[in-house]
Amino acid sequence: MRDVFCTINLDQEEVFRTQVVEKSLSPYFGEEFYFEIPRTFQWLSFYIYDKSVLQKDLRIGKVSIKKEDLCNYTGKENWFLLQPIDSNSEVQGKVHLELKLNELITDNGSVCQQLVVHIKECHGLPLINGQNCDPYATVSLVGPSRNDQKKTKVKKKTSNPQFNETFYFEVTRSSSYTKKSQFQVEEEDIEKLEVRVDLWNNGNLVQDVFLGEIKVPVKVLRNDSFQAWYLLQPRENGNKSSKTDDLGSLRLNICYTEDCVLPSEYYASLRNLLLKSSDVQPISASAAYILSEVCRDKYDAVLPLVRLLLHHHKLVPFVTAVAELDLKDTQEANTVFRGNTLATRCVDEMMKIVGRHYLKVTLKPVLDEICESLKPCEIDPIKLKEGDNVDIHMENLRYYVDKVFREIVRSSISCPTLMCDVFYSLRHLAAKRFPNDPHVQYSAVSSFVFLRFFAVAVVSPHTFHLRPHHPDAQTSRTLTLISKAIQTLGSWGSLTKSKLSSFKETFMCEFFKTFQEEKFTESVKKFLDDVSSTESKEPSGLSEPVHLKEGEMYKRAQGRTRIGKKNFKKRWFCLTSREFTYHKQQDKEPIFTIPIKNILAVEKLDESSFNKKNMFQVLHGEKPLYIQANNCVEASEWIEALCRVTRCNQKRLSFYHPSAFLNGNWLCCKATVENTVGCARCTADVPADTQIEIDGDRETERIYSLFTINISKLQKLEEACGSIAVYQGPQKEPDDYSNFTIEDSVATFHTLKQIIDIVEKLNDSHEKYRKKRSSSAKYGSEENPIVGKVS
Repeated sequence: MRDVFCTINLDQEEVFRTQVVEKSLSPYFGEEFYFEIPRTFQWLSFYIYDKSVLQKDLRIGKVSIKKEDLCNYTGKENWFLLQPIDSNSEVQGKVHLELKLNELITDNGSVCQQLVVHIKECHGLPLINGQNCDPYATVSLVGPSRNDQKKTKVKKKTSNPQFNETFYFEVTRSSSYTKKSQFQVEEEDIEKLEVRVDLWNNGNLVQDVFLGEIKVPVKVLRNDSFQAWYLLQPRENGNKSSKTDDLGSLRLNICYTEDCVLPSEYYASLRNLLLKSSDVQPISASAAYILSEVCRDKYDAVLPLVRLLLHHHKLVPFVTAVAELDLKDTQEANTVFRGNTLATRCVDEMMKIVGRHYLKVTLKPVLDEICESLKPCEIDPIKLKEGDNVDIHMENLRYYVDKVFREIVRSSISCPTLMCDVFYSLRHLAAKRFPNDPHVQYSAVSSFVFLRFFAVAVVSPHTFHLRPHHPDAQTSRTLTLISKAIQTLGSWGSLTKSKLSSFKETFMCEFFKTFQEEKFTESVKKFLDDVSSTESKEPSGLSEPVHLKEGEMYKRAQGRTRIGKKNFKKRWFCLTSREFTYHKQQDKEPIFTIPIKNILAVEKLDESSFNKKNMFQVLHGEKPLYIQANNCVEASEWIEALCRVTRCNQKRLSFYHPSAFLNGNWLCCKATVENTVGCARCTADVPADTQIEIDGDRETERIYSLFTINISKLQKLEEACGSIAVYQGPQKEPDDYSNFTIEDSVATFHTLKQIIDIVEKLNDSHEKYRKKRSSSAKYGSEENPIVGKVS
């Protein structure tokens, strides 16, 4: 048996690590990781490790998926065979080359050809044993009967070496050349020649490590010279092995989206059409509603739609409109907002986005206690083990349920205003639809806030970032039982004797007999009244700072004295809406504090400063604080969080130094005065909202992409609306549109025509961009800048 964990890597850079599953050959991780990709990459890889206490962790196998192939697996679960790990297939980074084929006239007047290879630089080479490598390159002209090789100088301690070396190779000799050549090469052999560049890490006393290669056929240089970035590739036989079936397999669910976001003005028409959706009568004829209908999975449409409407403060009227449509089809009051409709999914997504901090301040302390104390709470007789005391278990469960319930019903003052506005609207719509049911106004709200928000967060705390990892089996079962209890307690009025018989499990019915107290129903009623009220609440943010981000990173000692050490130490960092602090350990008192108002800028730091990757700097009243994150994703997230919370500071800098001040001068501009003005302009236009960062153009691009994918459905719906045949019985076409809501065929037709016209115009704009991009990169394999998401 093995103690197993899995890592997620961009190329060879680890960006996430699961918890260790002990003593298992079939481990279940059950963990989700969502992240924005801050740089270009070639491979998304998953490594399976065998955890070792005394020695280095053993890499069992890997799954590597090329970036170009990710779209083939997105949105569905797949089993992947683990592949053996071969150092010759572990590559990342790119190389900048200029290639040229010259014609030279010899002394006797004949013509021969000469290949010129200028190797300029490399970028993004991997770390070797956690340190920057000592890279060098070999440049070869390879053919059937020759292998002419030259070598660059070794560059020390860098992942971005600057070579700037030029090499010359004889390609052909004239037929009249009398001196016997080392290689008998004729003109036609150009078809078989290729330039090969191999990158190596200089091993000094040990074997050199292969870092990647690129190959370019010489024949493509006949009429032109090329200068391009090339992505390094593994050796052709680097990942081949006769044994691939004995390492096991890994089940993954990957969702990858990649967007080419055009300038904002291109999206004006589509954005305006979507933002007007809540004003369209009927709402089913609006662009936003049509989007949800044509997408096979409503969730694909809901995520960008909710974010866009949130960004432009249009979500509440839209949710109100679609909820009203939802209620028209609801026949019984006890089924209000219980389905997976557009209205319920919009509210679910809204709560995830705006309620994250609300969940953290309400549930995190008590969930930490539950997950760390490990009190047994199993009360199902079938699952009890020999010797278990069910009374003690029930007492433990009751203690936890009471504590979670108490924290929830006390939390109304922390509930975000936007959530309150939505709940207020839903409450009054439900009361209007069922005027004779006094409870429906409460059940309309509790179906969201208890069943779809708090209960879900309790059972899956890791998905809401309340806990770092998926809980173990016993804790997971405890959380499930607590979640069941919270759902029941939140269903206002359900704790009556007549409702106890509705429990599916007898043991839960027995457990809830102890809850038949009026104080529970009164507490729920008061809480639901508070969170569905539009009356202004006392500002809770003044008494307690908003916790934004925390985690472990390395910081460089600030070296205030000449004898002070200037090394890097591991520290626990914490960012709130008031201050940025670091601590020796988590939960310890801070050893250094920077008030948010004192932060002047937050910027990346050039790798050349300390020969370390993923560094950034926090500029404040004293010396810059230099910090190294664990990977590129983490560095990007910290910079964004710090920029958002400090963007309104009055004394923000306009210029900064991209490199450090070392040995009496700034490495970037060579200025010798430490407090001189920076030589590079600071990052501008960072989002203002510390809680919700949304790129409206990107969300509109996602919606455009969804419309493009479903353009044939839009066109058929347009035809259906334009023809009275849509009302003559069920559709006989393969695509059945009888489930599509067409309340007003004229209004729906008008919106569909606008959508199709806008999509066609955006298609033209994207095509022009693609042509421009392809013409600007004639050759090579450099990845163009795009926005990518991986979860």
